[in-house]
Amino acid sequence: MIIAQITDLHVVAKDRLCYRQIPTNAQLAEAVDHIKSLTPRPDLVIASGDLTDHGREEEYQVLREILAKLPMPVFVIPGNHDRREALLNAFADKTYLPRAGSPFVHYAIEDYPIRLIGLDTTVPEHHHGMMCDERLRWLDETLSAQPDRPTMIFMHHPPFRTGVSWMDSSGLHGGRRMEEIVARHRNVIRVAAGHIHRPIYVAWAGTIASTTPSTCHQVTLDLAGGDGFEFVMEPRAIQLHVLDPGFGLVTHLSYVPRDYRNVAMLESLPEKDREVLVGRAKRDYENMCRMEYDLPGVQPSLRKDRS
Repeated sequence: MIIAQITDLHVVAKDRLCYRQIPTNAQLAEAVDHIKSLTPRPDLVIASGDLTDHGREEEYQVLREILAKLPMPVFVIPGNHDRREALLNAFADKTYLPRAGSPFVHYAIEDYPIRLIGLDTTVPEHHHGMMCDERLRWLDETLSAQPDRPTMIFMHHPPFRTGVSWMDSSGLHGGRRMEEIVARHRNVIRVAAGHIHRPIYVAWAGTIASTTPSTCHQVTLDLAGGDGFEFVMEPRAIQLHVLDPGFGLVTHLSYVPRDYRNVAMLESLPEKDREVLVGRAKRDYENMCRMEYDLPGVQPSLRKDRS
């Protein structure tokens, strides 16, 4: 199972630029093309908030048009730039979402080897997030309903302090209380967030919590406590959460767009040498897997024969 995570899309109306200078719609379209180009393709996509820049109806129309080009299911949650009611109206045909008028955009997806829980951390008209009593109670009850299922929580605001002070000032209120709940549920294998526009990982509540880069601009890495908010056009990326039956959820950073000018080392070798090299790689991989699981049939390593 492969889960692609995109975040902080900041879609604007057609023929507009975000902050009058960033082509976020075109950048999201490139991310969609990138996901479609992957082999194997992800089984699903989660979009962890800030889907639009202003939460306007016309922005959600553009968002739907771009995401409709993805051939796999897409699951969305709001961020602080979104408007909950406009989002629910725009995606009213999506049965996994609650109906318009619901207080929060929470849901659980039960159709995959990993259970997916989407959390709504938004506070209308504010940039910070919140895990209030009602949201915490919903999370605890939802986790308790399937205690043996490996579960991934995705949300917009990360439940931990990142060290990027300017972004932490609009962080999640109630993150420590959420940490206590998640720590009691040992089946939570990942908490995936957005908001920070950077890749960040931390051991948290007995699991791993992370943030994902934006599909558009990134936020300057400032660990010195500065109070200036700056964008930087560092490489855009998505994350791929890959389920390995032996090791759990393994996460990869995949840059958008990829550089297709890879050095084709194998293609430069004579056919006979290619066959030998590929054969050795396959044998060493099989040996590694057998040794990890104490299986019989391990063959002598060929590493010593390599130049």
